[in-house]
Amino acid sequence: MLILRPFMRYFKYLLVCTILIGLGACKSAYEKVRTSGDLPLMLKTANKLYADKEYLKASTLYDMIYSSYRGSKEAEEIYYNNADCNFHLSNYETSNYMFGNYANTFYNSPKREEAEFMAAYSIYKTSPDYRLDQTPTIKSIDLFQNFINSHPESPKVKECTKIIDELRAKLEVKAFEQGKLYYHLQHYQGAISTLDNLLNEFPDTRNEKAVRQLMVKAAFEWASNSIFEKQKDRFLKTVELADLYNSKFPKEKNKEIHDIRAKALTKSKNPLYDGHKNASTKS
Repeated sequence: MLILRPFMRYFKYLLVCTILIGLGACKSAYEKVRTSGDLPLMLKTANKLYADKEYLKASTLYDMIYSSYRGSKEAEEIYYNNADCNFHLSNYETSNYMFGNYANTFYNSPKREEAEFMAAYSIYKTSPDYRLDQTPTIKSIDLFQNFINSHPESPKVKECTKIIDELRAKLEVKAFEQGKLYYHLQHYQGAISTLDNLLNEFPDTRNEKAVRQLMVKAAFEWASNSIFEKQKDRFLKTVELADLYNSKFPKEKNKEIHDIRAKALTKSKNPLYDGHKNASTKS
């Protein structure tokens, strides 16, 4: 047993060396290219990987070689392909930057129009649920609108218009939900202001009836919860909003609006309001 121990240690050493040599020999073809420093080979491999939709590996190689090809005829293709790789990898902020930079850098490129569209589309992909901050949504709308203005004859205009409508609908939903939230939180003035802005921003909203009805309800609650000297004007504002609702929907027999208007009109005629006003004037 004492004789076998040195032999066993030597055998283990040989086994480890054999495994390490085998691992080196089995180094992947991609890794060999990545560490080769052979620029033409790396570019050729990156393009092949890009064509095969191996976007992560392709992007890694493009990142490594771009600075060496800067200013060459190959730079344009490398940069565009890398931007597209990032888009497919869901790195949308990066692809937005790269496509935008491509359009500005390679101004005469036949792919410039497509790059501008993809810059906008990248931000569109980051547009969140309406409950969240809509800064990316607004930015995307601006980019698509700029694209339409710059390329009015582009076949992409129809798609841009459709996406803008979709994004604006999201902003409209957010505004309406914000108005309803203000109402339920008893922030009635905020509700009225938010809903009024909604109607100005989205004059063709399909929710106009519900929006105006909520404005009437919010106005009545605002008047009812106001300090005494401001109640009369705010009840009259409620009547005004109710009349506007009825003029917009003359065939609508909305009992709730009718009842609110009647209550607001009656309250606005309270003689104590005028007495309080006269007293305030004398003082």
